[in-house]
Amino acid sequence: MPLKDPCQKQACAIQHCLQANKYNESKCEDVIREMRRCCQAQTGNSICCSGFKDSKPAEDKSNT
Repeated sequence: MPLKDPCQKQACAIQHCLQANKYNESKCEDVIREMRRCCQAQTGNSICCSGFKDSKPAEDKSNT
């Protein structure tokens, strides 16, 4: 039996949030941040992190 992906919970939370908010990423910043934290803690153990490990966090645009 395959092991559960350690960041699957966060990945599912992102999908749920995006669907609930008509894919407005700005409304899902908290769950996306949690996914990044999970991915940073993993060392190749999460398939869900494949798109997050090389991506950079969104810039804070509130100061512009």
